Amino acid sequence: MQTNLDFKQLVEGAGDAIMVCDAAGAITLWNRASERIFGFTEAEALGKSLDLIIPQRQRQRHWDGYNKTMETGVTKYGADLLRVPALHKDGHTLSIAFTVSMLFSADHEVTGIVAIVRDETARFAEERKLRARLVEVEATMIKEGDSQ
Repeated sequence: MQTNLDFKQLVEGAGDAIMVCDAAGAITLWNRASERIFGFTEAEALGKSLDLIIPQRQRQRHWDGYNKTMETGVTKYGADLLRVPALHKDGHTLSIAFTVSMLFSADHEVTGIVAIVRDETARFAEERKLRARLVEVEATMIKEGDSQ
């Protein structure tokens, strides 16, 4: 069975951010969900460094891993979800989760990487509230147990 997929339509219609970066870390593809999640338009993002969305304190670690991945052509985040903080255009911090896939030329040279990114800020905040509530409940149970 042969299907004619319109990959541009697929990428633009995706609910998750899809971004592609070249081997040097410059953004070469930025879909509408990327705009919605990070606040930067395609015109603002294309050709720019990923530093656009990486918090300052994370940049060294990010680039160490990125450069190693570009040298080796291997990533452990193809199947394993990576959860990290990111920056929105307006400066607020996001909690994102993503997987990546390596891109190679016909002669097997690394040409870049594609990331599929989901904004998990709301879920992360809810989990933090639930953990805090659990601590409160456990503390109350311990106090009640001590007073008996």
